[in-house]
Amino acid sequence: MKAVIDQDACTGCGLCVNTCPQVFEMEGDKAKVKVDEIPEDAKECAKESETDCPLEAIKISE
Repeated sequence: MKAVIDQDACTGCGLCVNTCPQVFEMEGDKAKVKVDEIPEDAKECAKESETDCPLEAIKISE
């Protein structure tokens, strides 16, 4: 499972980092994905980040 953040849509609110710090981190004023593959124990919070992102900038794929 992989995560991608649309950098043009991301406003850097940090919600994803707060929800799933195992997968997301801030780089400057934007969030970024810090893993190539989402770890098994972080899949639920990664999906929650995708759902909760106010600008729908996060996409999770198998």
